[in-house]
Amino acid sequence: MIKKYGSIFGLSLGILAIFGSFLVEGGTLKALFLLAPIFIVFGGTFAATIVSVGLENFLKIFILIKKAYFPQRYNLKKLITDFFVLSIKARKDGILSVEKDIESISYLFPKKLVRFVIDGADYETIENMALLEMKSAEERHTGNANLFSKMGGYAPTMGILGTVMSLIITLANAGSDPELLIKNIATAFIATLWGVLSANLFWLPIGDRLKKCHQEEKNMMELSLEGTLALQNGEIPSVLKARMISMLPQKEQAALLGS
Repeated sequence: MIKKYGSIFGLSLGILAIFGSFLVEGGTLKALFLLAPIFIVFGGTFAATIVSVGLENFLKIFILIKKAYFPQRYNLKKLITDFFVLSIKARKDGILSVEKDIESISYLFPKKLVRFVIDGADYETIENMALLEMKSAEERHTGNANLFSKMGGYAPTMGILGTVMSLIITLANAGSDPELLIKNIATAFIATLWGVLSANLFWLPIGDRLKKCHQEEKNMMELSLEGTLALQNGEIPSVLKARMISMLPQKEQAALLGS
């Protein structure tokens, strides 16, 4: 539960800490949620991002945000068990006997690799196909993460722009009521607040989350490749299992080696 909703908890804690502190110090929600600075920061950030990456890529941010906060989980222990069972059957009845068991594998990538083995592909072909797909996935995921890194860079700049614009308007009315001028100056810095806040609480963390998602998928793909090549070489099931387990963190190895 904590692992699944940890990011949402962190986001909620950040919003509560920042806005809560502002309210405790005597600020008001009305002062924070002013339409003009929010529109400048978010509208300007989105506009700059569209210019940078194109509208089609920008529209993917909603799907990517969902993926960042609700990522696919990879059960590597089950994956190892699946390959172990396949290797036992292949060693006993031949590699063609595992064709009916491919669907028991949880993820598409290892399914494709095992299918290559059944179809008679050699070691080098399987490895090259796997590495090609892994490279393509890395480029795609890096581009998605960089999209939010760009937004994290644009947002503070848009906040400063909004502040400068507000200060120009304030100074242009320098002869009016002093209390009104002080209020306008305070309002001007709301744009900077939203720019820095959105960058460091929204966009940059989402980019980091997508990088973490990629690393988890990469671990699954590397583990699948190792298991497939061992299966293709006719490795002893216990050796295949040990090789795959050795790719896991130390704290997870002991339990699996004993099973």
